[in-house]
Amino acid sequence: MLAPFPNEAPPPAETDTCQHCHLSGSIESLFAPLLRWILFGTAGLAFVYGAYRTGSAVLTRKPWKPIWARVADWVDERYQIVEPLRKFLAKPVPKFATRWWYCLGGITFALFVIQGITGIMLAFYYKPSVQEAYASIQFIENEVLFGSAIRSIHHWCANGMIIMAVAHMLRVFITGAFKPPRELNWISGVTLGLLTLVFGFTGYLLAWDQRSFWATTVGSEIVGGIPIIGDLAMILLRGGWEVGDVALSRFFALHVLALPVLIVIFLGMHFLMVRRQGIARPL
Repeated sequence: MLAPFPNEAPPPAETDTCQHCHLSGSIESLFAPLLRWILFGTAGLAFVYGAYRTGSAVLTRKPWKPIWARVADWVDERYQIVEPLRKFLAKPVPKFATRWWYCLGGITFALFVIQGITGIMLAFYYKPSVQEAYASIQFIENEVLFGSAIRSIHHWCANGMIIMAVAHMLRVFITGAFKPPRELNWISGVTLGLLTLVFGFTGYLLAWDQRSFWATTVGSEIVGGIPIIGDLAMILLRGGWEVGDVALSRFFALHVLALPVLIVIFLGMHFLMVRRQGIARPL
């Protein structure tokens, strides 16, 4: 019987490719499945081990802390300041000291902090010279973003600081908190009150307008009226016989350098004595 396709070769028999590879005996055909098992098995073991380590680390790690808390812990491990500070602050406040008139000193201190912050902002643009002082104030008022608001806060907080300081001194005097053993506390408080007045006086000239110029002139002449040392004190304050460029520079230096340092020193003394002796009971 003739083949259906006499001129063509018969089609190859169907064979299993995988079986052909195994039967061919080539090295690549023999080791390819083994290499695949080793590769995927190693990757699987690495994944399982990594998952185990990650899970154990999550379960055993300490609670997460923000960076500032970790920095504080790092500093405290070396200098041990948290526990003494906690003992210093953990002091009960007497019930009678929770009345509002016992908060006048704290309000004064809060206003002083606001004065420092707003004063630093204003110092970035203020120029302490006769030719540029008034122009720099106008620049702050009209050109600087929120400059008018910052200067207004500085101005009114200065008035409020003087009022609160005087009110605090009156409260201490009326309640008899100046009596022994708190004499030094009273002296430091009176000194702070006087420094606050000088703070306001030196800052008033920095606007360098007609009102501040003549107010400083009259105020310095009052200082010059002190017997014996009046003229010397006035010359030291003004830097001469007239209120001018030297006086403005000296008032600026007193206002932003000398007086803040003195107030911080006396505030520290005042707070330490109050903390040590406690709040005086009312009469």
